[in-house]
Amino acid sequence: MKYTAAHWGVCTIDGQGNLHPLEDDPEPSRIARGWASAAKDPRSRILAPAVRKGWLEGDRGADRCDDSFVEIGWDRAADLVAQEISRVRDNHGNGAIFGGSYGWASAGRFHHAQSQLKRFLNLAGGCVSSRDTYSHAAAEVLFPHMMGRTYRQFQDRTTGIQLVEKHCEVLLAVGGLSSRTAQIASAGTSHHEIGGWLERILEKGMRVVNVSPMKSDLKGGEWLSIRPGTDTAFLLALIYEIIDAGLENRAFIDRYTSGWGAFEDYVMGRADNHPKTAEWAAGLCDIPAGTIRSLAHVLATRRSMIAMAWSLQRADHGEQPLWAGLALACAIGQIGQPGTGYAFGYGSVTATGRSIKLIPWPSFRQGSNPVDDFIPVARIADMLLSPGKPYRYNLEDRKYPDIKLVYWAGGNPFHHHQDLHRLEEAWTRPETVIVHDHSWTATARRADIVLPATTPLERNDIMMNRRDPSLIYMSPSMQPMGEALDDFEIFRRISSRLGFEEQFTEGLDVEGWLRRLWSQSVQIAEAHGIMLPEFDEFSKAGRFEIPDSVQHHIGLQDYIEDPDANPLDTESGRLVVFSERIDALGLDGCPGHPAWFEPAESLLDAQEDELHLLSGQPDTRLHSQNDRGNESRASKIRDREPAYMHPQAAEKRGLSEGDIIRIFNERGACLAGLKLDDAMRVDCLALATGAWYDPQIVEGERLEVHGNPNVLTIDKGTSDLSQGNIAHTALVRVEKWLRDLPPLSVDRPPQLDAAGSG
Repeated sequence: MKYTAAHWGVCTIDGQGNLHPLEDDPEPSRIARGWASAAKDPRSRILAPAVRKGWLEGDRGADRCDDSFVEIGWDRAADLVAQEISRVRDNHGNGAIFGGSYGWASAGRFHHAQSQLKRFLNLAGGCVSSRDTYSHAAAEVLFPHMMGRTYRQFQDRTTGIQLVEKHCEVLLAVGGLSSRTAQIASAGTSHHEIGGWLERILEKGMRVVNVSPMKSDLKGGEWLSIRPGTDTAFLLALIYEIIDAGLENRAFIDRYTSGWGAFEDYVMGRADNHPKTAEWAAGLCDIPAGTIRSLAHVLATRRSMIAMAWSLQRADHGEQPLWAGLALACAIGQIGQPGTGYAFGYGSVTATGRSIKLIPWPSFRQGSNPVDDFIPVARIADMLLSPGKPYRYNLEDRKYPDIKLVYWAGGNPFHHHQDLHRLEEAWTRPETVIVHDHSWTATARRADIVLPATTPLERNDIMMNRRDPSLIYMSPSMQPMGEALDDFEIFRRISSRLGFEEQFTEGLDVEGWLRRLWSQSVQIAEAHGIMLPEFDEFSKAGRFEIPDSVQHHIGLQDYIEDPDANPLDTESGRLVVFSERIDALGLDGCPGHPAWFEPAESLLDAQEDELHLLSGQPDTRLHSQNDRGNESRASKIRDREPAYMHPQAAEKRGLSEGDIIRIFNERGACLAGLKLDDAMRVDCLALATGAWYDPQIVEGERLEVHGNPNVLTIDKGTSDLSQGNIAHTALVRVEKWLRDLPPLSVDRPPQLDAAGSG
C-alpha cells in the first residue's frame, strides 16, 4: 500500500495516483480534498527557476512588489544564489542575512524546509533567525515565566481529552473549541478525534461553555457571545466572584502559587479602587453580570477545566487572557488532577490533549548557528523598516539588525503577517530576496530569485510525529512538475558552489538520509520497548502502528504531587500569579500580574458603523496552502473569499447574501463575497485568512481584490514581553461593491520571459 501525509491528514494513493482518506480516520479533513488539484495546477506552479527583471537591472528592490521575471536554467540560478550569499557575507557579514522559514511546508521529517534552510545557512556561516510562532508567540514567551514550562513541554503533557471526558463536569472553552481548526497537526496526523470527542462529552451531559463571538467555534453546549478582545475582563470577574463568595481554594493558592496577594489586591480593587466585579465586566464583555456570577459559582464547586484557545493571545495584550486563565484555574484549585485544571490549545490543532506515548523521533540535523542574533517572528516589517531601532523582548533590550539578504524556504509571510501593505513597503528594503516554493505565492512573486521546489506529493519522505501513533512512509503520487527540485537537491547544488557540499550532504542522497533517519528511529524505538521493521519492509508496507501507544497525561501532575521535589523553573519555583521580575521592568502592556487593558481597537470605542474583524482559520485550506485547489475555490463567491455577517448587520447596510462587499479601514481595503450567519455577534465580521494576496490599483485606490484580511489587521506587538502578533484586534467598515468586479491576477503566473537555460 502506498501512503502520503500532510498536516491535515494521511491519504492512501491508488494505482492512478489519486488520494483517498484513511478508512480508520473518524473525521477526515476537508482540506485534503483540495490538495492534489492545488499541486497539479499549472497556472499556480513555479515551473522553472526565475529572476526578477528589475533585480537583474540593478534596482536594489525598488520594483520588488510589482515586476516581471526572466526564466533561467538551474546552473545559472545556483550560481546567482551562491554569488549573492558570498557578496553579502564579504561586504556585511552573516548578520546581514535573514533566514526565514516556517514549519508547515511539509509533514515529512526529511523534507522539512526550515531544517533544510537552517542547515544550509548554518554551514554558510549563519544567519539572523526568528523566535516563536505566529500561532502562539505570547504563550511561548509567557509560559516559562508563569509555570516554568516551555510551550512545547506544556503541550506535550497537556491533560488528555480522554481524562476530561471521564472526569470533568464543566468545560469552560474560552475562545471556543472547534473541529474546524482541529483538522491539522504540526508534523502530520493520521486521525482526527476532536469532533467525536465533543459529541461524546455533550451526550454524557457535561456542561460545555463556549465563550466566543462565534457560536460555530464550538458545536453544541452553551454559547456566551463575548465582545471580542474582552476575555481578560471576563476571567478577572470570574475570579473576583469566586473570592467574594469565599469559594477560592486557599490551600491550593498558599501551597502552589506565588504572588497571589498582590494579584488579589488588584482583582478586588484594593490596589486601584476598581473591583473587577461581574457588573464591571458585564459592561465590557457584553455578558450579563448574573451569568458571570452564576458561572463562577459552578466552576468553583464542580470539577472544572479552563481551556484556552490559541486565538485568544493573537490580540492586543494577548498575554493577559492566558495568565488570567491560569489564575482562575489556581483559584479553583484543580490543576494536576485527572480531567480538570488548565489547558491551552484543545481543538486549535488535533493532537493537543491526545493521550499518546511520547517518542522523540529523530530529525534532519540543522547544526549550530554561528550568528546569535534573532527577532521575534512577527516583527519582520519592523526589522526591515527600522534597522538599529531598539525594542524589548522577553525581559531583554535588543536592536533590530540591518538585513541585506532575505532567504525564505517553505513559508509565505504575505499570508501570516499583518498590515500587508506595510510589509510590502518593508519588503523593498533588502538588497536581495531569495525564495524556494512550489507555487507563485505572494512571497514568491515578491522575490528576486525564485527556485521551484517540489510538493510533498512529488517525493519520498517519512511522517514521524511524537504525538501520533502512526509512522507513514510518504510515497510520491505524481512526477515533479516542470523543473522543480526538492529543497535538499537545491541546497546541494548551491553548497557545491560555496565549497561545503560534502558537509551538507554527508555523502548521502535522499534515500540515504531516509535510511539514516529510520535507523536512528529503530534505536530510539528499541529504547522505548518497540521493535520497528527494517526500512525496506516499512517503505513497502507504508504504515506502522505503534503498539500500546496510549499514555494519559495530566498537566503539572508531578509538581502538584510533590512541589518540593519537583519545583517549577520559575522565579519562585511555584505557579507565578504575580511576577516581581516582570513587574520590575515596567514593560509596556504587560505588568507583573494578569490585568485588563483596553485594546488598541475594539468595539468599546467603535463608531456606529464599525464591525470587529474576526480572521480565523478557514475550513478549506491550511493557512494559504491549497487556496488554488478545487475545495477552496468552490467555497468562494465570484472568485472572492466569503465573509460572514449577521443578517441584521447586513440588512442595516443594505446588503444581501451573494453580494460583493468592500471591507475597509485606515490600513487598507479588500473585496469579499457575502454570506449570512445568525450564529455570530451582530457587531462582527468574519473573514478567514489565507486568500492569496492580490493587491491592485482600482480607479486610483489600492485594493486587495481577493479577500485577504491581513490588509486590514494591525502590525503591532502584543506587548513588550512577547511581541506576538495581534491579528484579532481590528475594526472595519463594510459597503456594497457597485463597480465592475476586477479580475484576479493570482490565478495565473506573473509575467515570465524565457531567457534560455544556463
